[in-house]
Amino acid sequence: MGADPGRRLVITVCPREPGTVALPLERGDRPTRMSAAAVRRALDALVVRRGLAGRVQVREGCAGGCGQPGPNVDVAIHRLPPDGEPADHVAIGWRTYVYSLRTLACLADVVDDNLGGAGGRGAAGGDAPVYL
Repeated sequence: MGADPGRRLVITVCPREPGTVALPLERGDRPTRMSAAAVRRALDALVVRRGLAGRVQVREGCAGGCGQPGPNVDVAIHRLPPDGEPADHVAIGWRTYVYSLRTLACLADVVDDNLGGAGGRGAAGGDAPVYL
């Protein structure tokens, strides 16, 4: 089954959780130790580098998992609006990386596993996103 090319993502990174994660930024890279702030910066840079600014937004906010070491990330999956229409805020699916970010092969999987279609590889394994 092909990935839905009409997806957009809102990725939330909680800046308040202490802790770090060591992950490659993309497959084949060496692991980099990152705090929550560094995870957000790396995701922002990935979005720009891949030209995905119209489909992927990275923001700070609560991602769940408060009180435990992070960094923690949450992904809300939305449909792309038709041309000329404003985006809505109704999620059609979601995935959370609370306490599990370190299990990814690389940080780019946060985008790739959820965006699918152009700009992403689609699901690369692990738990599938939850769709409504």
